[in-house]
Amino acid sequence: MTIVYPVKRRQFLVGTAGLASAAVTGLPAISQEGEKLPAYVAWKDPSDVIVHTSETLETTRAAQGDALITPSSDLYIRNNLPAPSDEIVADRDAWEMSIEGVAEPGAITLGDLKLLGSETVVAVLQCSGNGRAFFDHEASGSQWATGAAGNVIWTGVPVRAVVDAMGGIKGDMSFLTGTGGEEIPDGLPPESIQVERSVPVAAMEQAILAWDMNGEPIPLAHGGPLRLIVPGYYGVNNVKYLKRLAFTAEESPAKIQQTGYRVRPVGVSGDPSQPSMYEMSVKSWITGPLEDASTGRVRIEGLAMGGTSAVTGVEVSTDGGNNWQEAELLGPDMGPYAWRPFFLVVDLEAGMHTLASRATNGNGDTQPEEFEPNERGYGHNGWRGHAVEVNIG
Repeated sequence: MTIVYPVKRRQFLVGTAGLASAAVTGLPAISQEGEKLPAYVAWKDPSDVIVHTSETLETTRAAQGDALITPSSDLYIRNNLPAPSDEIVADRDAWEMSIEGVAEPGAITLGDLKLLGSETVVAVLQCSGNGRAFFDHEASGSQWATGAAGNVIWTGVPVRAVVDAMGGIKGDMSFLTGTGGEEIPDGLPPESIQVERSVPVAAMEQAILAWDMNGEPIPLAHGGPLRLIVPGYYGVNNVKYLKRLAFTAEESPAKIQQTGYRVRPVGVSGDPSQPSMYEMSVKSWITGPLEDASTGRVRIEGLAMGGTSAVTGVEVSTDGGNNWQEAELLGPDMGPYAWRPFFLVVDLEAGMHTLASRATNGNGDTQPEEFEPNERGYGHNGWRGHAVEVNIG
């Protein structure tokens, strides 16, 4: 399956000019917050990302625009551990991982995985904390607004094809568990820091072991040479540098599974009884205009995602939710896990206007107005928090 997608001309020009200038003058690439881009992501477009930390980079809201596919140079970064050495992508096909919990367990190389078939899926990659900045209780962690999300083309072998090649799942297993290949610092128990996530075994039906992102080998910064992709699930479940895939009766004992990424009331510690950050919710946000605009005809743009089912409609309000109008969806429908750009052209008089959007998906779920706070600021999809104020005049 081949998908052709447009590159935003403004981003191309700004990005190439910025990188050329840095190369000629020897100056570092600088983000909008004035932070130097870390070396492992120096190829990112510095004008389109915000550096929160060396392991967390956010796409600016304006840069998201109405792009159908997020360019790799703009896609956000969220790493729970530092990326491994780039030696692991020197010979990608030699990367080896183990398959467990099947009738014929064993190790397999990326090169051999490619012989089992491939599929392409377009799916939103989104951090669990995207929207954290809109909570009032100052949840710990990077203060993501809307930019810890992107719409990405993934290519790899379906997990179900790998399972078939290895004789099927052995026994009654409840979880699909992926283990990352990041290096564990000396002296630390692996389970205290290792990236290992378990998702319900039913997710196997849509999951793939991906080696390409947007038509190119997955960059090291985004989990190359091999990444588990579970469409419709939050980013933490899409394990980078995949070294082990196991079908298990129980969830991983790793801290990131047992107590991390658990939804609980503010002030409450995490524990395995609480909901885990698995499937994403329906969500949308305005991407323009974000500042002043002229009176008269105004084009309002934004992005909408359905989570685990396709977006079926988006409404836009120019008065803070008192009145709503149906927006038009842009571009082809790229599948249930992809986002859809939308727009609405309206006449706006001079003054302040609160622009908001609310999306509905194929399951009949619609964005709520508010979203109840939780300790770590996960999963915010309330439309009021994502609204923007624009001065017209």
